[in-house]
Amino acid sequence: MEFVKGDQVEVCSKEDGFLGSYFGATVLSKTPEGSYYKVKYKNLVSEKDQSKPLIEVISADELRPMPPKSLPVMFRYQEKVDALDKDGWWVGEVTAVRGNMYSVYFSTTGEELQYPLYSLRRHLEWVNGDWVSSARRQ
Repeated sequence: MEFVKGDQVEVCSKEDGFLGSYFGATVLSKTPEGSYYKVKYKNLVSEKDQSKPLIEVISADELRPMPPKSLPVMFRYQEKVDALDKDGWWVGEVTAVRGNMYSVYFSTTGEELQYPLYSLRRHLEWVNGDWVSSARRQ
């Protein structure tokens, strides 16, 4: 998929410690060779100057459009979700439901953390130009 300046995207990080996370960003430009984009993150800041947003050059295969917005829904045991934490969305699996609180296990870190419903969204994957629910892929 091609992106243009100003497009809102998510960066699907492949870096150690960030694997399985998605961070909102805006496309600033496409590199001349065409396989990379310069992006400005919405919630991550530069290490050199924390008053400025982080700007990075990212491989095209690490970008996807913003997923469609949806209203919070009740999630089921073992359902794949994204949890909003540390300025990004992290892929995990629901391990317990207690009222509006959900326990979510993250296989990339081995952690299990609790989140309110409003901090979760259904996990969707961008596959061949379409949004696919992880529930439909199983």
